[in-house]
Amino acid sequence: MSVSEHEWAGERSRFSLDGTPPVAGPLVRQFTELTRTLLDATPTVGGVLKLVVGAAVEIIPDADLVSITLRDPDGRFHTPVETDPIALTLDELQYEHGEGPCVESARPDGPAIGWSQDVGRDPRWPSFGPGTAARGYHSVLATALLPDARLPRLSGALNIYSRRPGAFDAAAIDAALLLATHASLALAHTGSVASAELEATHLRKAVESRDVIGQAKGILMQRRGITAEEAFDVLRQASQELNVKLADLARTLADRHTELDLPVPEH
Repeated sequence: MSVSEHEWAGERSRFSLDGTPPVAGPLVRQFTELTRTLLDATPTVGGVLKLVVGAAVEIIPDADLVSITLRDPDGRFHTPVETDPIALTLDELQYEHGEGPCVESARPDGPAIGWSQDVGRDPRWPSFGPGTAARGYHSVLATALLPDARLPRLSGALNIYSRRPGAFDAAAIDAALLLATHASLALAHTGSVASAELEATHLRKAVESRDVIGQAKGILMQRRGITAEEAFDVLRQASQELNVKLADLARTLADRHTELDLPVPEH
């Protein structure tokens, strides 16, 4: 299901009526902490995002994984903050196939909310859905961050995954909307540092991937007496055959090179 920006605006105005939040207890405490960060003289983007994902885990029942997707001005997606590496894997599954609620909600013109109660059988996402269910996660909820963003400002989404089918009811969606609205305000407040800090995070991950691929190539070159190009072909083919991301495969080989070897590619 999805909700338009107009409908979301109505939801946000409804939440503020009488100044009464729809969820008491932990929600109030978490929003108090988020507000302190927002009002801090030098808030950081990373600090805001970590508070948001932490609040989502505590507030929303059955939120087993939480992450943030951000969309760069050139249209690339990346995940700067997640509660577990599996969340990053599921996000990247959406980025790779260009489908799923987080990439849809993260687009400036996308729906404000997207979710599925049985993602493995959802016809909207024929690649992402079964891939997510195969990893043991069956419900997904994404709410837009900065839905009114205009270039060069970033847009994004708050992503929540659950192992339980039918996990996210109206109360969970309401709480996610509140978190997304508050996070959007905080990120707008820290907008002057957002692009530089998040681009640095993205660049660091890219450099780390490049370095570990270089280490794995070096291991294969020394072990098999092959060229750098041939070593990369071995990694690429093994990645495709094993259905594992090349950087992840390279990291495993680099960490466990005394225990593992890769198959010799067929010519």
